[in-house]
Formats: sequence, C-alpha cells, structure tokens
Amino acid sequence: MSTPKPADGAAAPADTALVDTRDALEVLESEAKEWDKDAEIDRILKAFRLNAYAVLGLKPGAPESDIKNLYRKKSLLIHPDKTKNPLAPDAFDRLKKAQTELMDEKHRARLDEAIADARMLLMREMKLTVDSEELRTPEFEKKWDEKTVFVLVENEQRRRRQMKAQLQEEGREQRKQEEEIEQRKKKRQHEEDWEKTRDQRIDSWRQFQKGKNGEPEKKKKKKLKPIG
Repeated sequence: MSTPKPADGAAAPADTALVDTRDALEVLESEAKEWDKDAEIDRILKAFRLNAYAVLGLKPGAPESDIKNLYRKKSLLIHPDKTKNPLAPDAFDRLKKAQTELMDEKHRARLDEAIADARMLLMREMKLTVDSEELRTPEFEKKWDEKTVFVLVENEQRRRRQMKAQLQEEGREQRKQEEEIEQRKKKRQHEEDWEKTRDQRIDSWRQFQKGKNGEPEKKKKKKLKPIG
C-alpha cells in the first residue's frame, strides 16, 4: 500500500514541524529583545540623572570614543520607534541629555571633579589611603556611588541658590534702571511742559507790567498849614 502524497501546496509533516520550530524561535528571540529593551529603559530611568556616567552606564573617566559608541548602541536599542514601551521616549531623552553633557568639556570637567571629591570625602570618612585594599572592593564602589549622589545634590542645590541670588540681584538692578528711566521721563516731561507754557508766561508778565505802568498817579495831598 503506497503512502498518500500531500495535496499540492501542503507542507509535509516534517516541514510543518520545522516551520513551527522556526516560528517559536523567532518569537522567543523577539521577546528576548523586548526584554533587553525594557530592562535598559528601566535602568536608565532609575539611574541618578545628575550623573551622566550613570545614565549611560559608564565608569567615571571613560574616554570620548566609549561615550559615542555606547550612546549609539543604546540609542538604537531603546529608540521609541523600535519599542512599544511607553517609557521609551523619556528614557531616550535622558540618554541623549547624558551624552550631550559628557561631550561638553566644561560640564564633564565639573562632573569629574564632583566624583573625585566624593571619593576623597569617603576615603577621609573611612580613614583610607590610596594604597588601601578596600578601594578595590564592591562595597567601596557602592559607597562611592552613594557619596557621589550626595555631592552632586549639594552642588546642584548650591548652583540653584546662586542662580536665585543672581536673579534677585538682576531683578533689583532692573527695578533700579526702570526707576531711573521713569525719573528721566518725568524730568523730560516737566521740561517740555515748562517750555510749552513759556509764551503764556511771558504774555502774562507783559500784561502785568503793562497794567502796572498804566496806573494813574495818585495826587499828592497838600499839607495843611497850621492857622495862626
């Protein structure tokens, strides 16, 4: 008895199983990629945003080439057009901001200085030296990260206070300038008004003088001679 042939266009059982396996692998691979994207988005959003190194997932002092390469890789991974995660736009913006800050030499120098200050403060608190073995332990790295957050927050608060004081000073200066402008404006208006009434004042004076000169002279009273 011969084995029945599959109908035209129908896949053989072995081929069907192969297709099903391939589809399952593709689904698993797609899910794994989405998990990677979600995990990276979550990591970025949880990173301390004042530390651009932490947002990008870099060690402090990383070279510029590493910053560019890692940003390109991560930006492609979590791009809002390539994932359905609703938090992707926010994470992408933070990633872009971190890369921009690290590519700015002045901002990066300030960040490096703050991280170095945090390390120095921690070493003093723990009474460590540059040769201490504790500096190379995960525990120290964790405490360093925490101290860095503390220093960056203090620096940011100081910057905001300075900015507020500067704005207040600028506001006082602005009000002073406005008052001076208003005073000059009033003075100029007074001079203009005075000039406008000049002819009127001259006419009034002339009329006054004319009236004064036109008054009839008073007759002098004759002195009476005493009788006798």
